[in-house]
Amino acid sequence: MGKRDDLIAKYADDLQNKCGMTPDMDLLTKVTIGCGPAIYNDDASTVASSQPEEIEIVKNNFLIKKLGLSDGPELMQAIDAVFETYGKSERNKYRAVVYYMLTKHFGKEAHYG
Repeated sequence: MGKRDDLIAKYADDLQNKCGMTPDMDLLTKVTIGCGPAIYNDDASTVASSQPEEIEIVKNNFLIKKLGLSDGPELMQAIDAVFETYGKSERNKYRAVVYYMLTKHFGKEAHYG
């Protein structure tokens, strides 16, 4: 297994044990690949849910630009719901896991088809 496979396994473990969901491994792999080299950088691989500018990056760069969603209050509600599911006290919220849950939340799995 390569480094990316190890990370995908770690993300799947988070989805199962911290978020209480069974991951779609094909989708999780595609979302992880879509994150690019950020997954290998300690800082960029996680989302700091307590930093407003980090939340704006998730909203603007992922939800609006990547998934093509329109800006509106439902985007922030979805981000908050994902953080709640992941656990507010969880320090390391992996970007790929957050993006995976947001993709599922908005039913945008076909985007990674």
